[in-house]
Amino acid sequence: MSNVVVVFDFDRTIIDGDSDNWVVTQLGLTPLFDLLFSTIPWNSLMNRMMEELHSQGRTIKDIKECLEQMPLNPNIISAIKFAHSMGCDLRIVSDANQFFIKTILEHYQIFGLFTKIITNPTFVDDEGRLKILPYQDDKLSPHGCSLCPSNMCKGMILSHIQAFARENGKNTIIYVGDGGGDYCPTLNLGENDHVMPRKKYPLWRRIVGNPSLVKAVVHDWSDAEELRAKLLHLLSSQAP
Repeated sequence: MSNVVVVFDFDRTIIDGDSDNWVVTQLGLTPLFDLLFSTIPWNSLMNRMMEELHSQGRTIKDIKECLEQMPLNPNIISAIKFAHSMGCDLRIVSDANQFFIKTILEHYQIFGLFTKIITNPTFVDDEGRLKILPYQDDKLSPHGCSLCPSNMCKGMILSHIQAFARENGKNTIIYVGDGGGDYCPTLNLGENDHVMPRKKYPLWRRIVGNPSLVKAVVHDWSDAEELRAKLLHLLSSQAP
């Protein structure tokens, strides 16, 4: 059993694009989305988009079929399967949502390879409408982190993962991400850990802007092929 925990972001990391934007674009919500974009937080905005779809007569099946058309690069699938075969504990920490992530991963038959997916919860109400809730309610339990959006502090989530890792003899965390929300957990990584930021994306820019703040070893990547190659090399070097 590997002593490595691999934590993935989802949008623009596991998938090349953004699952929220995919649904908005494919199901014709762009005009309303653009109208409301600057008025409410992203998580609330996506919940409003699901309300709009329901009012148009769109069903959960319509949303599911849309998500199943989201491309997933074979190199990413290969990398995830390799990490799982090495005995790594695989987790997703994402500001997308449970329904979107699960639907895509199930479609590509890799959902069961992840120990845990930590994201914004969803449920289908009695009327058949998909509702997207915040992972953390800013009014009931504000996380107080200035680096993260009000609905999710990934640094706090990573702290829980680190505690689990220590208790279970796992001494290395590999964090793979791209966005500004991935910067807070990156700062929590130690010298035995690794961070894999996507080149030219917000996480990479923040690391490059002040590299002395990051203790983890940095391995940047541009696309799925490079991510696969670097992750496989890193995991092979970690093998006992």
